[in-house]
Amino acid sequence: MGNVFAAGPAPQTLTAPPLTVPPPEKPPPAPEVETKQDEGPGSFEDLHKACKDIFPQIFEGSKLIVSKGLSSHFQISHTVSMSTFQPSGYKFGTTYVGTKQFGPQEAFPVLIGDIDANGDINANIIHAFSERLRAKCVAQIQSSKVAASQMTTDYRGRDFTASVTLGNIDIVNESGIVVSQYLQKVRPNLDLGAELLYQYGAQVPGGEITVLSLAGRLKGEKWQASANISPAAGGLHACYYHKINDQLQVGAELETTLRMQESTATIGYQLEIPNASVTFKGQLDTNWCIGATLEKKLQPFPFTFALSGYANHVKSQYRFGIGLIVG
Repeated sequence: MGNVFAAGPAPQTLTAPPLTVPPPEKPPPAPEVETKQDEGPGSFEDLHKACKDIFPQIFEGSKLIVSKGLSSHFQISHTVSMSTFQPSGYKFGTTYVGTKQFGPQEAFPVLIGDIDANGDINANIIHAFSERLRAKCVAQIQSSKVAASQMTTDYRGRDFTASVTLGNIDIVNESGIVVSQYLQKVRPNLDLGAELLYQYGAQVPGGEITVLSLAGRLKGEKWQASANISPAAGGLHACYYHKINDQLQVGAELETTLRMQESTATIGYQLEIPNASVTFKGQLDTNWCIGATLEKKLQPFPFTFALSGYANHVKSQYRFGIGLIVG
């Protein structure tokens, strides 16, 4: 609910990994479990990230992506896609990573953008003003007009994360969305938080609306369960993730809306085959929809071959995709 950037397909974003503290030189390094306990809870919008990441990203038709690094900070990409249900054509993308570092595996600012043959632009800017304070700006320009915009500011404390998001703020028409989020590490394996969404404008019944959501996440050594509930809206979103071993991960997701009296459950898994350089992801939901993707690295060449499949047996809809990633 916190992501209000919903006008069209979301552009790819680059999320910086959490800060890690290097071990001291003389004493032995701390165990992995203890290192994780010292980390903050992360952002509210990544509450279900562990489970959602193992679900396949379905695509349809054909896709060719060619990326090339021009330097250690600058990279360009060319994407050609042909699809029946999704936008087709050519898209040019760029990525720039700055030199301001707060850890060994992250650098700021990060600028990501792409433009298609029609002149439509997606732009992302991520910057860290300090180790605690970070900001992200996202914008979509379609037909020479700003179709959507979003700005998020995160403050990451030692054991909490507070965020404020402004989405599609229109001063002239007096409309927009404001979202505030807070996530607190109560115990080493328990995070609790809340989200408050406020939307105003002429298109909103009554001129304005406020929705409160409560969230929690319980973590184990190889598993985690997360959920957020909106009492006023009658919504429930729950996820469970379990890492069986280094090759197999499984997850389950439940989305329920009491007002609409609708509920959907989805199970998924991710299987890694290191000897074959293959990653397979699959999912099945209670609407009798099946989806799967397969990625095969064609070593020693910098090529990745991808296949995608989706079947809705109730509506008799079937979609298949084939792709090649170079670079």
